[in-house]
Amino acid sequence: MKKKLFNVHPDILRLGFVSFLTDVSSEAIFSVFSIFFTTIAGASVAFLGFVEGFADFSASSLDYFAGWLSDKSGKRKALTMLGYGFSTLAKALLLFANSVAILASFRIIERLGKSFRGPPRDAWISEVAGEANRGYSFGVHKALDKSGAILGPIFAYFVLSAFGTKLGAFHIIFVSAVACAIGAVIILSIMKDRPGIPHKKENIFKASSTLSKGFKLYLIPAGIFSLAYFSFAFLLLKAYAVGFALKDVVLLYALFNISFVIISIPIGKLGDVIGRKSIIILEYIVYILMSIGFIFATEKWEIIGLFILFGVFYSIDEAQSKAFIADIEKERRATAIGMYNFTTGIIYLPASLVAGFLWTINPSYAFLFAAMVAFAAMIVFIFLKSKMVLQKEAIIENP
Repeated sequence: MKKKLFNVHPDILRLGFVSFLTDVSSEAIFSVFSIFFTTIAGASVAFLGFVEGFADFSASSLDYFAGWLSDKSGKRKALTMLGYGFSTLAKALLLFANSVAILASFRIIERLGKSFRGPPRDAWISEVAGEANRGYSFGVHKALDKSGAILGPIFAYFVLSAFGTKLGAFHIIFVSAVACAIGAVIILSIMKDRPGIPHKKENIFKASSTLSKGFKLYLIPAGIFSLAYFSFAFLLLKAYAVGFALKDVVLLYALFNISFVIISIPIGKLGDVIGRKSIIILEYIVYILMSIGFIFATEKWEIIGLFILFGVFYSIDEAQSKAFIADIEKERRATAIGMYNFTTGIIYLPASLVAGFLWTINPSYAFLFAAMVAFAAMIVFIFLKSKMVLQKEAIIENP
């Protein structure tokens, strides 16, 4: 058995570093995109909501297909590489962006790559991690992932500070982002494959019916909660409206990711100890509190605290929900994760459109709607959680 650094399988760290470079790339772009799109390119906030909604849909539109294909073929690495490679090619569009249409196209197309790589990669992680430390393993991976999301916005901040909010400064950010994305693909290409057990006779239209009852029940509150979702772009706009300068908004994005990284590993360990059902309930509570906070926030220090709280929520949502799915779906994890991402992603589209519409009336209405829907999702989850039977398995010892 290979020695495990930080008590996780080596692949967790390798995939974490791939995600780290990818997030340096992606988050350097996304930390400035909403402001660049509206103030530099001249697009409206309503159109931003439309684009973000479709981007969120794109980010999950291929998840079910990718998950099904990964479980059917047993392939993990090849499909993961395809997703990362597609995102990298999409980012190259920014090097030639000279219109709102190209910027909108990049935002939507790049997310297709994220959609395709997620299920096979997360199934890869869940299979090399034993049940006893699965939450911790996902937490370590996401901590590495979001460490890149700290560096990316900070890099963007220094570029904007040095060169101002001019087109040339954004071009520097975009070129650097593409270079980091290429580096991530190169590292992934030299990793050893960890194929899953193929289900060659699996029918894509019937695969969902083979998933566990517990997973199907979890989709109900998860789907409701997705209606409460609003794009991170709206939080950045809220900060901008309160009085943060453009470059300071970028630092807030970094602060959110710092909060994510700090809490990811402890929250993963906590889930391993007290159970991930309790962690999911905590996720809903944090989101409700954060949404209510954004309604009343008028001072910069309040916005700073809420961005930290959002990082706590997102660390649970991004990592522990996947660990929970791996607990309740043993046989077809890539398919389950793909179905989860696809289902929630479909709902993200109308959710973002609703948020954009409510924002044009009064920004507080968007946050109030989110809080109310999240509360409803939590009640449903509490009612159904006793029926979500976790599938026990032997702790996997990996070479």
